[in-house]
Amino acid sequence: MVADIMHGLSAYFWSLFTGPLDLVLMVGLVGQGLFTARFLVQWIASERAGRSVIPLSFWFLSLGGSAVLLGYALYRRDPVFILGQSLGTVIYLRNLALVFRERRNKGA
Repeated sequence: MVADIMHGLSAYFWSLFTGPLDLVLMVGLVGQGLFTARFLVQWIASERAGRSVIPLSFWFLSLGGSAVLLGYALYRRDPVFILGQSLGTVIYLRNLALVFRERRNKGA
């Protein structure tokens, strides 16, 4: 039974990752790459600072990845993905607005 489940999962994932690459899939992969890169940027910045920090580039990568993935989800008509990325996009925009407001107030 376990062998049958493992074989089924293996065949499923094989079919997912060996199918044809179309433009929409490539856009989705680019969006996911941007979204994932934000964690690398945050990790590297934190290691350099010796404490947990969130650099401005984290928010830009978050927004870029979320926007591309939202477009991908809209094209694929995936309501779960659309809801998740919509909220994220709003949150990333808000965080960028807060960062720029703080910078403007410090400069005044």
